[in-house]
Amino acid sequence: MAFALAPDTPPDAALRQIVAECQADLLKYRDVVLGSRRPIGIHQSRVALRRLRAALGLFRDVVPGPIEQRLVRAMAAEAKWLAGECGPARDLHVFLTESVDDPPAEVKRVAGRLAHSHFERARAALSGARFAAFAEQVEAFVESKPTGGGRLDDFGRARLEKRHARVEHLGRKLASLGEERLHRLRIAVKKLRYAAEFLQAAFSGPGFDSARAKAYIEATVRLQGALGALNDRAVAARMLADIADAARPTEHIGRALRKLGKQAASGDKRRRRKLERAWKAFRKTERFWLQPPSTTE
Repeated sequence: MAFALAPDTPPDAALRQIVAECQADLLKYRDVVLGSRRPIGIHQSRVALRRLRAALGLFRDVVPGPIEQRLVRAMAAEAKWLAGECGPARDLHVFLTESVDDPPAEVKRVAGRLAHSHFERARAALSGARFAAFAEQVEAFVESKPTGGGRLDDFGRARLEKRHARVEHLGRKLASLGEERLHRLRIAVKKLRYAAEFLQAAFSGPGFDSARAKAYIEATVRLQGALGALNDRAVAARMLADIADAARPTEHIGRALRKLGKQAASGDKRRRRKLERAWKAFRKTERFWLQPPSTTE
């Protein structure tokens, strides 16, 4: 039975609640994938899997006993695999609809065949025996009785501080960071964002300012988006290579792909400026899990 998370909720119990919510989202959008070709199905299934994996990683150490810890690791590994099976379909859709403008008909024709193949790959992963076994694992974990103690606010404060500090460390000298360091920063920001979303309920007691939590989460969302925009160029290069490989010998699309590549790579300075603005805004945003300074009359 679902319950609202609170500051005194044991972290082990909180994890099971969060996993249940992620599982509900996954099953909802899996039905969309299996029943239609709407892009939102793949996208939201992938988001649910990423959130599930993020929750399992965040709370992994609070699950008592070697058997359940192995189960948590196994579920995280399966969530990673499933998200990977959904990834090519989502990445190609984003490339064709957001990264480039109006691809030529001959490119669309090749990309359409590739998109169909990617979609069927995702659909097979979400409907096969491996998914069924994974869903049973998740259900068993959610239904099992939590046995760990502690408080969610104490756990959350320590984890959020650690993840916030890592983001600040990786973001030092932002203007000079290369692709590998920016990638690490993007992953760290994504983990921090999910942790903040999961744990904001841990600070809902007296004096909690929900506006501070909302502002912090929005700052991480903007920062993640700015980092993702820079990463789109690398994704676009991969999509162009995949389309080139999928072309038949009679389909001469090399010139068109080179033009699309230049288009996808343009605007790098604008993306960098957007990232710098998002970084400055993030640095200025208050950490909602810290007690705000008291005021005197």
